[in-house]
Amino acid sequence: MIEPFKGKIYDPCCGSGGMFVQSLKFIDSHNGNKKDISIYGQEYTSTTHKLAKMNLAVRGINGNLGDVAGDSFFKDQHSDLKADFIMANPPFNQKQWRADNELVDDPRWAGFDVPPTGNANYAWIMHMISKLSEYGTAGFVLANGSMSSNTGGEGKIRQKIIENDLVDCMIALPGQLFYTTQIPVCLWFITKNKKENTELGYRDRQGETLFIDAREMGTMVSRVHKELTTDDIADIARTYHAWRGEKKDGEYQDKAGYSKSSTLEEIKANDFVLTPGRYVGAAELEDDGIPFEVKMKELSQTLYRQMEQAQEMDVAIRTNLMELGYGQ
Repeated sequence: MIEPFKGKIYDPCCGSGGMFVQSLKFIDSHNGNKKDISIYGQEYTSTTHKLAKMNLAVRGINGNLGDVAGDSFFKDQHSDLKADFIMANPPFNQKQWRADNELVDDPRWAGFDVPPTGNANYAWIMHMISKLSEYGTAGFVLANGSMSSNTGGEGKIRQKIIENDLVDCMIALPGQLFYTTQIPVCLWFITKNKKENTELGYRDRQGETLFIDAREMGTMVSRVHKELTTDDIADIARTYHAWRGEKKDGEYQDKAGYSKSSTLEEIKANDFVLTPGRYVGAAELEDDGIPFEVKMKELSQTLYRQMEQAQEMDVAIRTNLMELGYGQ
């Protein structure tokens, strides 16, 4: 989606470095140069922090993952960083991440509001916004509740993020994509600058946000796990790139039930809720060419047959009960 070919890449909760590895694979597959990127990250768990360093080392990549493992909120080891790309999968709905009197005056919340103690979703969002360069883009995964929650002042924070025209794209994904949770998730794409950029081929998108509803996409690969196919991912990416104005991906058009380019006024009219289903509408039904009268007649006949069968079954059940001595 964000194509991190060149610049600084940051992940504030990098785990064992999976996002970085995927970025490197993307660059290789598109004949890019690894020397054009710089990697920055941070991880809270000491063992996982060491794994991330090893993951980069075995691939011959120098990355700044901080001197030690540390909490990105309380021990930010990249306080002056301004990243061109941010990719992250923060902990979903992280509880009690700070005490009531902690980080109240933190500069990362400047211009917004202090995030609630009971859920760190918006703390992660504001942390990443604070790390973006002038033309930087962030793409991250959050639980679906982040798109509409008003708990603890989250709605007011989301409203300010929207009014500052930072939300570039929102994607609703299908459930069962993760091995660790069954809940459906969404993708946020935040950018500091939606102005026209001729170098990158972006059109002026000021005052616009793209919504994509991908909940019906994907293929079940097991009884409990779904995957997005390569074609699914390519379709979503093409939609986003075309909307941004990249001519290689064709002209963008809204598609009922799937994508919609909405204005800030439309989002305001929806109480600043960012759930794509609110905007994309229902998919158009294909006309099969059968007249309504013919369809209605066939459906009515099917219903009458089923009603007759139901009556026969009621009689058979009553007879069996009487034979068993349970008749009225």
